[in-house]
Amino acid sequence: MLKDDLNNFPHRRKNILTGEWVLVSPHRTQRPWLGEVSKSDLETIPQYDPGCYLCPGNKRANGEFNPDYKNTFVFTNDFSALIEDSPKAVFNKKNLLVARSEKGICKVVNFSPRHDLTLAEMDEGDIEKVILAWQEEFENLGRHPHINHVQIFENKGSMMGNSNPHPHCQIWAQESIPMEPGKELKNFKQYFRKNKRSLLSDYLKLELRLKERLVYENSSFAVVVPYWAVWPFETLIIPKRKIADILQLKENEKKDFSNVLRVITTKYDNLFSTSFPYSSGIHQAPTDGKEHKEWHLHMHFYPPLLRSAAIKKFMVGYEMLAEPQRDLTPEYCASILYGLSDVHYKHRKQ
Repeated sequence: MLKDDLNNFPHRRKNILTGEWVLVSPHRTQRPWLGEVSKSDLETIPQYDPGCYLCPGNKRANGEFNPDYKNTFVFTNDFSALIEDSPKAVFNKKNLLVARSEKGICKVVNFSPRHDLTLAEMDEGDIEKVILAWQEEFENLGRHPHINHVQIFENKGSMMGNSNPHPHCQIWAQESIPMEPGKELKNFKQYFRKNKRSLLSDYLKLELRLKERLVYENSSFAVVVPYWAVWPFETLIIPKRKIADILQLKENEKKDFSNVLRVITTKYDNLFSTSFPYSSGIHQAPTDGKEHKEWHLHMHFYPPLLRSAAIKKFMVGYEMLAEPQRDLTPEYCASILYGLSDVHYKHRKQ
């Protein structure tokens, strides 16, 4: 069967990062995809909200007051999922009931003092300040002797469980290497041992040559809809130079990273003329003190929207009981994202 045949008939694609598979069923879409352009957000979000626990000067849940910060602001999460002084404990009942304690630290990073901004609407210079905050937190948290993994992630929009629109992300640092980066670490190591090269370096080289799933690139980064994408408009940001973590970014690469973050989030907003929800996260090498020559930094974007601002993809039935499945091919979704403007729809001249 040729590649063109695969684009017309059911087939499975392998996620080379995790080793898992996704079922693709392109024959279920016998007509061109018709996306519904939603009306622009009617709700006006103020620049400052006196009731927001993330805005400058306001009181947080633990009774502390935020400083009158002007750029980014980082603090320890008032309701941390992980705590640093968790007592050490192990439970094992015949290898059937198994648990162990987990130490960790959870931080919140406010992107901006303005309540009404998202990455898509921030200046690239201000996004670069967010990157600097990520670097500082990754370095400081990674130095802790019991911290072996640092996860930077953002949940944007109420659809992703975020009830506060103030621009912010979270950082969870913990003893264990979590399951998703753990699966990637295994495959990175296997590929590096066999080929003496980075898995994502070779993958990106192929994607840049084919240009079938390329969404955007600058001198330092490329954005692709991965060949194995599960979510309709899922994307992957990959640095063109193999680096293990954000501490290795050069000055020009930090500027290019801020550019690529603004462009992809703007394209998302422009897709349905709405503030596009997503979960995103940077996967970096473990902070376990070992040399990770195999690791290649990358950033995942998992957006749930399918055909409009109100229609999302659900993981139900077969996907919960068997494996992920999609109808729209990654190539088709990439072509849609590629063709979108990088000027935010709110800022276009009428």
